[in-house]
Amino acid sequence: MTIDLDELMKVRAHFDAEVREGAQADAPHASVERAGAVVRHTVSGLGWNGVLWSDLDEETADAEIAAQVAFFEGRGCPEFEWKLYDHDRPADLGDRLRAAGFVPEPPETLMVGLTSELAKLPVEPPEGITLRVVTDEAGVDLMMEVHAGAFGTERPRIREQLLSRLRDEPETITAVLAMAGDTPVSAARMEMRPGTAFAGLWGGGTVPQWRGRGIYRLLVAHRARVAAELGIPYLQVDASDDSRPILERLGFGVLGVTVPYMWTAAAS
Repeated sequence: MTIDLDELMKVRAHFDAEVREGAQADAPHASVERAGAVVRHTVSGLGWNGVLWSDLDEETADAEIAAQVAFFEGRGCPEFEWKLYDHDRPADLGDRLRAAGFVPEPPETLMVGLTSELAKLPVEPPEGITLRVVTDEAGVDLMMEVHAGAFGTERPRIREQLLSRLRDEPETITAVLAMAGDTPVSAARMEMRPGTAFAGLWGGGTVPQWRGRGIYRLLVAHRARVAAELGIPYLQVDASDDSRPILERLGFGVLGVTVPYMWTAAAS
C-alpha cells in the first residue's frame, strides 16, 4: 500500500523533527549538537561530519554557512557535508552553498515505506542465493567486497562505522549479505535507534552480474521483517535513480530530494 500525499507530508514533518533536528550520533565516539540554527554531527578520525538540519532564511543563511565552514575547518576536518533537502529554506540555499565553495554530489530521492506492509513481501531467495546475517569483522569485510564490486569505490569510513556499531551498539544495526555459495553478491544494512519511528535502509548494492534477479527486493523484505519485530513503523531510504523505481513498485512514497553538498579543505 502506497502512502497518500497528505500522510506523506505528515511523515516528512515527523522525519525532519526526529531524524534530522533530533538526530542521534551514529557512533559511540561521535556527537550531535545544536549550534544556533543548525544541527551538526561531528566525529574524530574516520566518520561522518556534517550539517543534518537547518532553520535559515535569506538574512541568516550566508553567515551560518560561513560559521559552519569555520567550525569544521577549525577542527581540522578534511571534508564535511551539508545534507540539503529540497524543502529546506531559503529556497536558494543550494546556490548559496555553491557560492561558499561546496560541491553538490548526485541527488537522491528521500523515500519512506510502511514497515507493516513491506514485512509482508515474500522472502524466498532467488535460486542459488542464501542470506547471511553479519555479526563480525569477517562479515563486514565481505560487505566491503560487495560495495567495491557494486559501486566501484572503497569506503573505509563505512567499514569502521559498521565494526564500531556491531561491537558497541549492536541493537542499532542489522547487516545482511546475499551469498552465491561462498561468494558475496549483495549486501545491505539497516540503522535504527531505540524509541524512534524510522529505520534507515543503506547499502543495498548488488554486483552487476547478479542484478535483476530480485535480490534487492529480498534484502528490503528481510530488513522490513526485522524492523517490524522491533516495532518501527517506517523505513527510510535515500534512493539512487537505479533504486527508486524498484522501491516505488514495493510501495515506498517520495518525501522529496536530498543533495549532499561537500566542502573539502583542499578545494577551499
